[in-house]
Amino acid sequence: MILFRMMLRFLFAAMMGLFSCGVAFAAPTVELGAGMHRIEAEVAHTASERATGLMNRTSLPAHRGMLFVFPEAGVQCFWMKNTLIPLSIAFLDDEGRIVQIADMQPQSLDNHCSLKPVRYALEMNAGWFAQRGLTAGAGIRGIGKALQER
Repeated sequence: MILFRMMLRFLFAAMMGLFSCGVAFAAPTVELGAGMHRIEAEVAHTASERATGLMNRTSLPAHRGMLFVFPEAGVQCFWMKNTLIPLSIAFLDDEGRIVQIADMQPQSLDNHCSLKPVRYALEMNAGWFAQRGLTAGAGIRGIGKALQER
């Protein structure tokens, strides 16, 4: 019985350590492309997944991001409450073309809204789009796969 309790305490401590380090359980991913750049994007389909987004993470690999999929096009707004890393967000139309890009600061409650209705938003590390010369009008390949992965 004592051994069992010790094992439970160890498992509990290990799980708490994972959560305190900002490790999050990842959503399903889809491979996207932007020019010659590969993106591994976690896909947020549900309202709950979209609300959580990249909260509580302490880092994000350079080629990884999160693709937010909305049921229909609309003006979409994002903030950075409980998000610990700076991000850039690209708002995308139905075909995956970038409508606009915004830079977002960690733990900010400032709203970042699309200028026109969009169906998708792609969050990457801050500066990712600018560093690759991606601006409004550039295309993101593979968006259709995100709908199939659901």
